[in-house]
Amino acid sequence: MADKPNTFVLSVGGSLIVPGGIVDTTFLSEFNTFIRNQVSAKKRRFFVVVGGGSIAGKYIEAAKEVRGKELTDSDKDWLGIHATRLNAQLMRTIFQDIADPRVIKHYEIILKITHPVAIAAGWKPGWSTDYDAVTLCADYGIKQVVNLTNIDKVYDKDPNVYPDATPIDAISWKKYRALVGDTWSPRMSAPFDPIAARLAQELGVTAAIINGKNLDNLAKVLDGKPFYGTTIHP
Repeated sequence: MADKPNTFVLSVGGSLIVPGGIVDTTFLSEFNTFIRNQVSAKKRRFFVVVGGGSIAGKYIEAAKEVRGKELTDSDKDWLGIHATRLNAQLMRTIFQDIADPRVIKHYEIILKITHPVAIAAGWKPGWSTDYDAVTLCADYGIKQVVNLTNIDKVYDKDPNVYPDATPIDAISWKKYRALVGDTWSPRMSAPFDPIAARLAQELGVTAAIINGKNLDNLAKVLDGKPFYGTTIHP
């Protein structure tokens, strides 16, 4: 896989875009300014993969309530996928003058991208947008995915459940996978989904997990400087 040091894959969690079901226009405005500055000042290019966030959860819960029974994993995934596509269309509209007019959502097709920004969404059941982000790394010769989420670091166990959870600065894919297991389920809350982790390990892709609200910290990642977050490496 050829290295493209000036092209980046950013996986933007839906929790940053639609926290609590309300679109965060402050974050989107700051992200818009940040990416445009990176493109103009440093001639960088970006694939921005967009998650579904709480919108996905609301539609899944609504379907369960009306049907009166549990949904299949496929049904949950499809609702989540379409939530990512709605959020991705919002992102593409924001960047419409510098972004490819197509939202990437069929990853078996490698598109020729000439714009500095390309927006991507969910693909098909069984895989998260983390998996899609790693697939883009493979398709376009990129060795790192930057995961923008609502947590500061990966922990050795769920900090919401265990007060003694310890933050991790760096960890191998092998050890990370031992923490999260090998099974994907819709709406899974792992920092990086297990199926994507396996693919990243196979491809030798590194992931940087950071809090997406801190765009100064994101700049450090892009510049190859020490940053506050977790590195998951081959």
